[in-house]
Amino acid sequence: MAQAQAGKPQGRWRTFHEKFVVEERFMSVTARRNLYRTAVVLMIAGAVLFVVILAGVLQHGGISAADEPVRTWLLTLRAEPTTIIMIILAIIFGPIGLPIIVLIVTVAWGLLAKHAWRPMLLAGAMLTGVILAQVIGHIVERHRPPIDLMLFGADSTFSFPSGHVLGACDFLLVTTYLVFSRRKNPMSAVIAFIVAG
Repeated sequence: MAQAQAGKPQGRWRTFHEKFVVEERFMSVTARRNLYRTAVVLMIAGAVLFVVILAGVLQHGGISAADEPVRTWLLTLRAEPTTIIMIILAIIFGPIGLPIIVLIVTVAWGLLAKHAWRPMLLAGAMLTGVILAQVIGHIVERHRPPIDLMLFGADSTFSFPSGHVLGACDFLLVTTYLVFSRRKNPMSAVIAFIVAG
């Protein structure tokens, strides 16, 4: 009886401990090398695109020169149904809705999954995105359009980078990667990334 009781905590501890162990993935050297190369290319491409956009924003030229024509065009499309859709998206991916969604997903996923490193990585990525958005936003100090054009209340936060877009992309793309990265069928990952995109 004493041995059985002594075994229970060890079993619970083992189950808890295994949630934080990353399972080993066996790949050929060529496949692993290709994944590393792809990762490096994507990181470099992402960094270059960000620097190009940042330079345009800071110099009020380049891609940011399209801001005014795009805003004028969007104003011609303004209608109540699209405004409602955009307000719903702003709430879901905003500073209140998205953290609640991430918390629910992270806790549920961590409790239900065999391994907890994936939801922890998602939470870490989301936190990193929030911190980077705040730091970059206060460095760049790019103001939003005039308050009289805002339909969902005044927003005095900085507009670059967009917290809504960064949060949505971070959540959807990182979650897609974590869910589909270990699938044996690469086409499912491709389709999932297209949907997330």
